[in-house]
Amino acid sequence: MTLSSHAQNPSAEKGSRRQKSAKKTARNVLLGFAAAVLVVGLIAGAYVFNLVQTFNAGSTTIENAFPEESTRPQKAENNTAMNILVMGSDSRGAQLEVEANASSDQRADTLMLVHIPADRKEVYSISLMRDLWMDIPGKGESKINSALAYGGVPLMVQTVESLFDQRIDHVAMIDFEGFKGLTDALGGVEVDVRVPFAPSSGPTAGQVYKAGKHTLDGDQALAFVRERWAFSDGDYQRVKNQQTYLQAVIGKIIARETLTNPVTISNMVSAVSPFVGVDETFDAAAIGNLALSLKDVRAQDTVMFTLPTLGTGTSTDGQSIVLADTAAIADVAAALSTDQLGTYVAALTR
Repeated sequence: MTLSSHAQNPSAEKGSRRQKSAKKTARNVLLGFAAAVLVVGLIAGAYVFNLVQTFNAGSTTIENAFPEESTRPQKAENNTAMNILVMGSDSRGAQLEVEANASSDQRADTLMLVHIPADRKEVYSISLMRDLWMDIPGKGESKINSALAYGGVPLMVQTVESLFDQRIDHVAMIDFEGFKGLTDALGGVEVDVRVPFAPSSGPTAGQVYKAGKHTLDGDQALAFVRERWAFSDGDYQRVKNQQTYLQAVIGKIIARETLTNPVTISNMVSAVSPFVGVDETFDAAAIGNLALSLKDVRAQDTVMFTLPTLGTGTSTDGQSIVLADTAAIADVAAALSTDQLGTYVAALTR
């Protein structure tokens, strides 16, 4: 009778069993790992889905946000840079309402053109003084923020597009009241107060903001971005304070401890979305894709500056206005058209 090789060699039989057991164990580990990845993926997918639903359900959609195509600059071929018009309104707690096409009493208290270069290595934000005196298409000369009152969001878009001869890709309107919830959701935001002041109104009226670094809660942050009467240069300092606050917020949002905390992220989205209005194509999915393309951007890569002006003056009908610096506007327009805003900013700081 011929014996099997395993019977003839007991050690070989034991080795084979160990090998099969090891393979089975490895397979089980791999299956377990795959299952864990799948579960995490499902949880993360559900989490992201919930965030998307929360933002889309809470935010306001600005329908027909853009002017007629015939009035708009053409976007250069193969140019993947992005321009976003951000409008800040100070409704003092009223529900965000966005009338896209109709004339109304809407005013944009804050205007920023956010430029994201094609290489996605930086983010630039150009603050436009709300009293900037310029030509409003079809309406004549007026303050830039009056475009919103004359013709709603489309006219405001057309006005800024005509200022720089650049196409705006997306629009966002943010009520200052949302800053309060965002700040509290982040556990406070540290800002460097350059010019000391005491708010003239609101919950923190009379509280002195001394020069130096302060960690602001929601009410304090709201007062910080709203205040202008306490400053000798009014809106100019308010714009600087808003830039300081936004840079601090961006720095905290993209910090590791924030991005790895689902509760904080969820609280931020829930707190801010009711105070945000966006154009029809700028929903949570589009914002998420943009954020993913900016994953390597750090706080120091966000550059904020105010469009240079020639100071203040008075219009022929007696309004206090900000005088346009046409040379500076032309330089910014040229830098935007070639996606070289970084070069322009570098020249400003020399």
